[in-house]
Amino acid sequence: MTKVILKNYVTGKVKESDMEVVPTEAIELKVPEGSKDVIVLKNLYLSCDPYMRSLMTKHDEPFFLDFIPGKVIRGMGVSKVIDSTHADFKVGDFVWGITGWEEYSLISNPHDFFKINHPELPLSYYTGVLGMPGLTAYVGFYEIASPKEGEYVFVSAAAGAVGQLVGQFAKLMGCYVVGSAGSDEKVELLKNKFGFDDAFNYKKESDLNLALKRCFPDGIDIYFENVGGAMLGAVLNNMRLHGRISACGMISQLNLVEHEGVRNLFQIIAKGIRIEGFQVLHHYAKYPKFEEMAVQYIKEGKIIYVEDIAEGLENAPSALIGIFEGRNVGKQVVVVSKE
Repeated sequence: MTKVILKNYVTGKVKESDMEVVPTEAIELKVPEGSKDVIVLKNLYLSCDPYMRSLMTKHDEPFFLDFIPGKVIRGMGVSKVIDSTHADFKVGDFVWGITGWEEYSLISNPHDFFKINHPELPLSYYTGVLGMPGLTAYVGFYEIASPKEGEYVFVSAAAGAVGQLVGQFAKLMGCYVVGSAGSDEKVELLKNKFGFDDAFNYKKESDLNLALKRCFPDGIDIYFENVGGAMLGAVLNNMRLHGRISACGMISQLNLVEHEGVRNLFQIIAKGIRIEGFQVLHHYAKYPKFEEMAVQYIKEGKIIYVEDIAEGLENAPSALIGIFEGRNVGKQVVVVSKE
């Protein structure tokens, strides 16, 4: 059996060599005798997410649960319960939550795990559209951004796990939606598969401000922020009065030692713009409502989800690095086992 560990804390750009696939010590696939509220999981699918880069750098702030060098990397995953002393989880249940990047995990007090209620759908969807990224899109768009029919919506990193859903939610609301992505292939995906009204390859734009003016001649009401840096600066110039920015992530900044500044923040005052950041873990109570909505949309064909699959735990480090280099098309998933 194997696991993926962090070798050392990372400064600057994360590399595949910062992680290592190593043999794991032999474990008995049973809850230790006398243990209460413990589950043993067989990990099936692992999620590669941008926030994981933040946890590879040591922080002094207590709300960062940093990875520990030499220890297994943790992330969102879909697993099968193979032993349990927890009343809410039975042997054979499928669950999703934060697990180890390893074949089997022993989880104490699994209060942040969710039982999968719709195993008739692809289980890997619970790393994405029906898991944390889906709930992130739901909270950030519907609750933080407070959309109205007919509004103008811009989504950066729009072909990623969260962005592709935000765009589709916005279209279902009757909004005009534009997305940015890092390749022509992704731009075509946004327009032809996800139903965005327009999209552009930001790598081919010499002036992001002009690109946004071209797509939004009347300005932007809602910006779903996944990127930060220069894109945020260009968006502020193009926001409408009383626009809203739902700050979900800033992937362009995660590998930088010194984060880029935004120089036109006075636009926030001049236009009465509201910017609100959020972490989805503070909104887990909303998950049951979100799950039923998303399941219905999937079964009715109202939303489509694209995954980028990497086979095998040994390929997990490369898959994670790929999301920072723009190699993935859709949600990056690592298959550990198919049961």
